[in-house]
Amino acid sequence: MEGIISPETKDAVLSSADIVSVVSDYVQLEQKGNQWWGCCPFHHEKTPSFSVTPEKNMFYCFGCHEGGDAIKFVMEMEKIRFPEALKLLAKKFGVEIKYTNNFVPNAEKTDNTKELYIDLYNRVADMFHYGLVKTEAGKFALDYITKRGISLETIEKFKLGYSPSDRTWLKKFLRAKNFSDEFLAKSGLFSRNYPDIAFFSDRLMFPIFDRRGQAVAFGGRFLRGDPEKSPKYLNSGDLIQYKKGETLYAFNFAKQAIRENKKVIFCEGYMDCIAYHQCGINYAVAPLGTALTEDQIKIVRGFADTILLSFDSDGAGQAATMRAILMCRKQGLTVKIIRLHNAKDPAEIMLNFGAETLTNEVNSAILDSDYLLSFLSQKYQKDTPEGKAKFALDFFPYVDALQTDIQKESSLNLLGRTLNISLEAVKRDFFNRENLNKRRLATKTESQAPVGSEVVINAEFRAVLAVLSDTNQFELMQSRLTEDDFENPFARTLFSTLKECYKAGDLSFVSVLNHCNHDGIKQKITESVSRGEFSQFTAQSVAESIEQLEINSLKRKRKSILEQINSLQSQLSIPANQELMTRLFEQKKYIDEKINKKGLVYGSGTGS
Repeated sequence: MEGIISPETKDAVLSSADIVSVVSDYVQLEQKGNQWWGCCPFHHEKTPSFSVTPEKNMFYCFGCHEGGDAIKFVMEMEKIRFPEALKLLAKKFGVEIKYTNNFVPNAEKTDNTKELYIDLYNRVADMFHYGLVKTEAGKFALDYITKRGISLETIEKFKLGYSPSDRTWLKKFLRAKNFSDEFLAKSGLFSRNYPDIAFFSDRLMFPIFDRRGQAVAFGGRFLRGDPEKSPKYLNSGDLIQYKKGETLYAFNFAKQAIRENKKVIFCEGYMDCIAYHQCGINYAVAPLGTALTEDQIKIVRGFADTILLSFDSDGAGQAATMRAILMCRKQGLTVKIIRLHNAKDPAEIMLNFGAETLTNEVNSAILDSDYLLSFLSQKYQKDTPEGKAKFALDFFPYVDALQTDIQKESSLNLLGRTLNISLEAVKRDFFNRENLNKRRLATKTESQAPVGSEVVINAEFRAVLAVLSDTNQFELMQSRLTEDDFENPFARTLFSTLKECYKAGDLSFVSVLNHCNHDGIKQKITESVSRGEFSQFTAQSVAESIEQLEINSLKRKRKSILEQINSLQSQLSIPANQELMTRLFEQKKYIDEKINKKGLVYGSGTGS
């Protein structure tokens, strides 16, 4: 039975709680007269309409009309019930909790479950940390992290640790500390199928803290053994005290710096985030083993007005950057992109070049519009009508995400200048984009495999089939290839189907089968699953297949251009043909440069 907290306790909490202090943990506030103002955490806005009135101990938003006292605010921000919010504030401001009907608090069994698991994770984090810095077993992990440039001070700050290779040790230790098997079974620290076996073993451990600095989850990095048999990172799943899509790594350390600088860096993972902090760039945070979510953006929106994205430059990183740009812009935030030079990640820059170089890279971040235009210029041939059209259609979602008409028109104007097209023409296509997308989709449909025909299995089809085994590999594939890059119509159809599923947020086998309209392709997918073929695909082999597909596509495009050049040789007296020949040579040069980067060198003659 759950006790009822007395009305006197509620009154004592509300009279003791400094509502400005409470709200300031979530929203950047500025005092104007007797009130404090900030951007509302409950809806998107650029001009502050959210007010806090200390005299009345209340908050109110003049935009969305959300309002109430400190307890109501904590309930909404933490997504918890009234009793939990009341207890949280009572603990924060030192108020004793009293119950009606002489209820004994020690009898409570459900309300404190979350706190009990937080206490468990804090204890385990301390044990892992001791294992890293004080034991012989953890010395190899300590050597690894220090050789990557991470100082002992930073290791202490982030409480990095090492999980023992003995997978039965943790259960025995916690049992000896009087933790029950039932309690530990729901902790997320042990295998579901083998409850005595630790989920994390022989790994470098990264405790994940909530905004109050309490350990609530873990990430573990693989360091030794067969990399094909173990994932590079293992991460805690959702738990009673932890929701990965609603938590940001290092936010507890970064919160004050984000508030002071009014900006935040979203980076790829634990090591990148730690590198930024060690270099004095303390406003860096990271998503947790998943793509950036709207809830994670909302965490920082109350403090920052500028987002800096620092994701990897590979295909998956580019896809993550594109998604993050649109999500942040839809929440009314300015977005910039950090481009790293001569290194693959911030940790490598810190190690090889030092903090000053990393700081300069951050200060040189470019606007997202410039990043997108540069990215699309490499993806499409913007000197052809078809290339210009595809370029524009891929840029339009960014314009859609912008919040004001001035931003939209300025971006369309920028697009027009980049493509050497009038603003009027760009606007017409932008406002007519739904029809253009339908036409584009219809063209793709016409080029897809005929329904009822027998599936032709070749390297292209196998490559697309392989990315079904790893979502990250599909992100890489779609960032480097389009439907036009496939000769095999069955591979093209499957690729198009995967893109639809990816946009819908579900790349499971069931989802792909439901979206696919070709019985033969569905049969091949089912056969591959049944035979266990997907277990044979490694990340490296899939990446190599994608690389080969891209090379083959470039070769075909180059061959087509050469054929056009040769056919024009005898017709150069016509001015229009001279102009076309110039464009073809520019296209050939562009393709040759891309091929050369991949190690395949061609001559420069027209017949080469």
